[in-house]
Amino acid sequence: MELRRRVPRGEELKPVAEGAARPPNARTGARGDAFPFGFGDRSGPSAPPRGPWRPSVSMAPGLLLAGLLALTQAWSVNAIHENLLWFSQLTEVEREISFRTECGLYYSYYKQMLRAPSISEGLSELIHDNSTESKRTINLLQRMNIYQEVVLAVLYRLLPVQSYLEPVYFYIYTVFSLQAVYVMALYLTAWLLSGSWMAGALTGVWYILNRIDTTRVEFTISLRENWSLPFFALQVATITCYLRPQLSALQQKVMVWLMYVTTLCFCLTWQFNQFILLVQALIIYTLDCTDFLSTKQVTTLYLVQVSGLLSVWLLQFCNSMILGSLVLSFIVATLFVRHWQSNLKTGRFLVRAGKLLLHTAAVLLLTVAINCLAKRALQLKSDEHIFKFIKSKIGLGVTRDFDAGLYLCEEAFGVLPLDTLDRLAGTLLLYPYVVTLLLLAGAFTVTAMQNLSPPKAAEDEKRRAAAAAFRPDVAYNLLHTAFFGALAFSTMRMKYLWTGHMCAVAAFGVCGTEIWTLMFNTLRCNSRFLLRLVTCAVPLVMMGCLYHKFWPKLMEELYELREFYDPDTVELMTWISTKTPRRAVFAGSMQLLAGIKLCTGRVLTNHPHYEDKDLRERTRQVYQVYARRPPEDVHEILRAAGADYVVLENSICYERRHKRGCRLRDLLDLANGHIMDGPGENEPDLAPSPHPRFCEAVKTDSTAYSALFTRTFENKTFHVYKLKKKRKKSPGAKTSEPTGAP
Repeated sequence: MELRRRVPRGEELKPVAEGAARPPNARTGARGDAFPFGFGDRSGPSAPPRGPWRPSVSMAPGLLLAGLLALTQAWSVNAIHENLLWFSQLTEVEREISFRTECGLYYSYYKQMLRAPSISEGLSELIHDNSTESKRTINLLQRMNIYQEVVLAVLYRLLPVQSYLEPVYFYIYTVFSLQAVYVMALYLTAWLLSGSWMAGALTGVWYILNRIDTTRVEFTISLRENWSLPFFALQVATITCYLRPQLSALQQKVMVWLMYVTTLCFCLTWQFNQFILLVQALIIYTLDCTDFLSTKQVTTLYLVQVSGLLSVWLLQFCNSMILGSLVLSFIVATLFVRHWQSNLKTGRFLVRAGKLLLHTAAVLLLTVAINCLAKRALQLKSDEHIFKFIKSKIGLGVTRDFDAGLYLCEEAFGVLPLDTLDRLAGTLLLYPYVVTLLLLAGAFTVTAMQNLSPPKAAEDEKRRAAAAAFRPDVAYNLLHTAFFGALAFSTMRMKYLWTGHMCAVAAFGVCGTEIWTLMFNTLRCNSRFLLRLVTCAVPLVMMGCLYHKFWPKLMEELYELREFYDPDTVELMTWISTKTPRRAVFAGSMQLLAGIKLCTGRVLTNHPHYEDKDLRERTRQVYQVYARRPPEDVHEILRAAGADYVVLENSICYERRHKRGCRLRDLLDLANGHIMDGPGENEPDLAPSPHPRFCEAVKTDSTAYSALFTRTFENKTFHVYKLKKKRKKSPGAKTSEPTGAP
């Protein structure tokens, strides 16, 4: 596919008084009663009296601006999507081809639900699907996270929108609207942390300007992360609100239910939810060990995670991958070990530190034991490719594993490129973020050490009371950005979990009073007037600079006109739809087959949803068409998978995008024990293959190949071969093993 240029068409925080006492189990400074959850609250003993209407009036502009920024993000990604593809002028097949890789697979189920005679029949087809994997009937609602497609299809069929809104626009507008939800969630998080809606505004501006690093929704619409990350951001916002002081019992219950709902939606829409929740559970565990959260808060947060996961387990027809997840094992281990260590938070600093080390070791060992037992009992191997990837990435796994190689060789799963930091610095985001992170990390470390140290005298108690101003909601967001930042640096694709929240943390540092108070106290020039002036003037100046620098570039990007152009793929899909039987089975690359499923409805041998051990093995076997294997082996492999046709791609057979050792044909050669193509060193135990590369040799139409494969379609990009029935060999003839390496 190619994009061608086209012709344009006709809270502020009050400083804690030294020596002030703190209430038991509270790790925050008092801020007075919040309205309704403490947005922008500046009440206290010295605050002037105000009427009950004042908080509503002060919130109104903040909420209005939040809505405007959210709509701006949704509109801008929609405009960029339209301008990049000229989507409104594309034919149906071109629109469907634009859903690349696994996006096409997910969208095909939305299309399938709409074409079903009724909603119940559509659900039945998904539960008993026999076209996604040939010779197998699978439950798609159990295997894949496609409830969002089901819900959208049902809504489209029931709502009176069919006469003026095409199904594809109903789908993409929903995804783009979730971007508005994402911006709103980040806005509220920054507002809750700082007490100033100006922080939310700066967060929204940063998110929009750093679009390249905060989202990729405009060209990967159907990816699961584009559905789930807005709900994850909402969950973080509700956790931030839940951890604020002075919440009433009713407000806490409301927050707990909101946390559950957002956690459920997040987990239901992304298959990698368990790994994200594991990081979040580690954050909660750290806050618990350093005494920033009460026992009730920790238990509540853990139970919300468990409830969300178990709800998804039920909705996904008892998906065993959830019960065997590390996060469930970790939470069970944590709660069990803590129950038997009631005196964990007693003693002097060194004693407590030693206890925490032993406690952590016990939790980790029990987690591994529970997880291993659960996977053995459930015979679970669905997620082993993830652990292969992690082990290989840190140098502990075998480097020739095909599944691990597929991940390690993709740029998205490599380390974070340094040019990402250059772009973030260019929008004035990186510098306040780093300063905020360092100052908060220092304050967090000091406060944590003081929390672990018993008071010795009145002086020490005063010092501890002053340090208690480090609020638990701030502590949570600090660890959140630190943990997910480390994850982003190790794996580039995970940066979208970090960069959005990074905007909220940086805006909190610029607009909140905590960081400025620390700096002014160090310079001995702190005053209420100066603090108020700086927290208002600095964000305004920054937004003015961002407007002056980036507004022209943003407008230029929004109105840059290109168009979708992929005639070879259009020709292939048209030929398949018109010249092959409806139930014909196609083999090929995972990415292409997802498009074939969407555009033609044909049966597939394999597909991009990789969370199944048998499917991964079948994919490796089907990919032998790009390895050095004899035609008899390839034919038998494809026949075993039920294939009638195989599609070969020149872009894979003669790949140059990846370096040597990362091309698909190289991964197959290594897995088969063969030396790789081209100049370069090979490991000594690799041997040359006696057979030519199948994808090249089959094009010669020699007798050995033409007896088994008939070319039925070709263009500059694709070659389609129909499998012939294999003739029976004479008695005594040798047979080759189709799955073993030669």
